[in-house]
Amino acid sequence: MIPDGNLKSNIERFSGFEEVYDKFRPQAPKLVVELLTGYLQSKPSVVMDLGCGTGLSSFIWKDRADRVIGVEPNDDMRSKALQKLQMTSNADHIAFIPGYSNQLEADSETADIITCSQSFHWMEPASTLKEVQRVLKRGGIFAAYDCDWPPTVNWEIELQYTSLIEKADTIIERLADQDKKANKWNKDHHLRRMAESGVFRFTKEIVFHNFESCDAERYAGLAFSQGGVQTVLKLGSDELNPDIEKFRASVENHFQGRTLDVMFSYRLRLGVK
Repeated sequence: MIPDGNLKSNIERFSGFEEVYDKFRPQAPKLVVELLTGYLQSKPSVVMDLGCGTGLSSFIWKDRADRVIGVEPNDDMRSKALQKLQMTSNADHIAFIPGYSNQLEADSETADIITCSQSFHWMEPASTLKEVQRVLKRGGIFAAYDCDWPPTVNWEIELQYTSLIEKADTIIERLADQDKKANKWNKDHHLRRMAESGVFRFTKEIVFHNFESCDAERYAGLAFSQGGVQTVLKLGSDELNPDIEKFRASVENHFQGRTLDVMFSYRLRLGVK
């Protein structure tokens, strides 16, 4: 049974494209580990990664925490994380479990760090922060971080990327049943919600960049891994196909077979309990 405050449509939005998601989405930057460990001022005993997806934001803690727990309600995403875990050596201290951000299977005051990577905007914020308050140790760190879409490469390509996502959202609004539409909380309000929650003694937003190597397939794949695009495809609509092909052609024309360093811009909202 899904606990109150969680939407089935938000969970199911990520079903069926775990391979595409894991192949093209960025792994969480190592700088996240450095920043959060620095604020904690010690090696974390327990890191909980809420809405961990395929584990892209969990495995970065492998050698930097005594225990890592990825919590993911979507079966397909979590199955991919578990598949990767089976192929990872010296990872007995990492676990991926089903669960919800506002009803965690964890004792009170047991986590040193709790993270939400590209996921907090899919969670009901008030009840999630209340649960974070329960599970986090005093002096522990909560961090919700996201990268801006699209990554910086070329203004014309970025304009096409944005238009593709906007058109996908328009198609979903028209074709999807109301109870199938996902609800997204505004990322721009994350810090304010954290500050007003009363959970944290200190809150801050940290902005940074991370460069990753991208070829045309990778950059185009980032757009195709967006939930809106995948939702349109799952709805059986072909309306987006011409835009997808145009975007793919533009990306290939820009990259010209090259692998380029592409800038991913991040916004990390941090709170100290």
